[in-house]
Formats: sequence, structure tokens, C-alpha cells
Amino acid sequence: MFTPIYTAVATAKGGRGGHAETEDGQLKVTLALPKELGGNGKGTNPEQLFACGYGACFGGALDLVARQQKRPLKEIWVTPHVTIGKDDTGGFGIAVALHVRLPEVDRPTAEKLVEAAHQVCPYSKATRGNIEVKLIVED
Repeated sequence: MFTPIYTAVATAKGGRGGHAETEDGQLKVTLALPKELGGNGKGTNPEQLFACGYGACFGGALDLVARQQKRPLKEIWVTPHVTIGKDDTGGFGIAVALHVRLPEVDRPTAEKLVEAAHQVCPYSKATRGNIEVKLIVED
């Protein structure tokens, strides 16, 4: 069962070489292909937007599980690396490496918190079984 709480609405015009804007006007971006895909790189691309969203969402999930485990964190650093590439069907696919740094806790604790967050994060749930997501705990 799914009970909606909030819906974000954005419109993208012109594909990867256009413009995107949220319904409330809080986010407005010029879109451009990265140089690696043949573009001029003078704009934001969907992979960057996905990295920002996934990083923020995963950080929120980390905060939640840490509080649930009575280990509140003051510092949570999530740096998603979102890679686009060719897949075996001749099309394109993406992969994600979530680099996470939790300076207040030891590595075994950080690894447990990251794995727990990966189970509850909505972005992790949405991507599970669809794309490769690596969890990398950094010191």
C-alpha cells in the first residue's frame, strides 16, 4: 500500500538541451549534455540532479536510522557518483556509487548505519534491482 504525502512537480522542456523548472519556481536549471556525451557542458544534466536528490534523500534516511538506533549524528556526508554508460542492449544505463562519511562513528558502526539507511531510503528502494548501487563508507 502507498499513501501519498507530498508530490514534487517539475517540467522539463527540450530534453537534455533544454530547461527544467519546478512548479513552485524554487528550482530552475538550464540543461546541457556533458562534454563526455558530446555537449558543451554549460548547464546541469539529469545525472547531476539525480545525484543531488539521491544524496539528500539518503542523508535523511541515515539521520532517521541513526536516531532510531539512539545514535544521533551531527555530520552526515553523502556524495553520490552517478555514472551514465552504454548497457548490453546498445542503449544507456546508469550506476550509482554512494560515498558516505560519518566522522563521529567507527567504520563498523558506519557500515551498519549505511546498510540500514539503504533499506529505508526511498531512492534506494526505487533503484533496487534496476541499477547497480554500491555503498562505500569512507573514513
